[in-house]
Amino acid sequence: MVFFSSPAIGRAMLCFAMASSLPSLLLAAPAPAVLPDTMEQRLQACIACHAAKERNDAFFPRISGKPAGYLYNQLLNFRDGRRQYPLMTYMVDHLPDAYLREIADYFSAQHPAPPPAQASGASAGTLERGRRLAMLGDPAKKVPACIACHGQQLTGVAPAIPGLLGLPRDYINAQFGAWKNQVRHADAPDCMAEIAARLSEADIAAVSSWLGSQATSADMRPANAIALPLPMHCGSVPPSAGAAIQ
Repeated sequence: MVFFSSPAIGRAMLCFAMASSLPSLLLAAPAPAVLPDTMEQRLQACIACHAAKERNDAFFPRISGKPAGYLYNQLLNFRDGRRQYPLMTYMVDHLPDAYLREIADYFSAQHPAPPPAQASGASAGTLERGRRLAMLGDPAKKVPACIACHGQQLTGVAPAIPGLLGLPRDYINAQFGAWKNQVRHADAPDCMAEIAARLSEADIAAVSSWLGSQATSADMRPANAIALPLPMHCGSVPPSAGAAIQ
């Protein structure tokens, strides 16, 4: 056994011995796992909220399978200040257009099983009003039917019109509120802001409740085409042959 002449010398020798053995300890330690450089890995921060197995969560909408052009426009809107949500703005603030396009293409190509419909506590009269707005519109208020733009099955239309099924009532209601209160914007002419301004709060509650309560089919893919002209001009949608409702 070796004895040291003083505690200070002993501590110094002990530190030297530990330092001398450090390289061998490092060599023996397993190397850290190398993460694959894939879009799925890069987008883990997105997937944390917009998970592949998506829930009916009022705060995080379903984005998988949405038309790529629509997702790209929304990423641009968050980055450029037309749409307000601090977490989203922070995440895309410094990303170039080309990378936002890649993100949109990735999520558009995902097609997880659709979430179940929400049970609705709305009255039968409220749900019927919501159904009429979605399927027929309200000519007296110059409000077109949802299906006139979002497709007969309400699953959206490629490349830029989103589906409405599979979204929770509270999320839909909140987006109408954002348009109505001029918090959410899109490229002019901002057709959804115009529609929201023409709807009463009761109308918004009705159509949100009806859409949120609808069962989804196994295939939620957007349609490839829709009858033209669209009822309104929308700046974020490729030009149609005209607009019937102004």
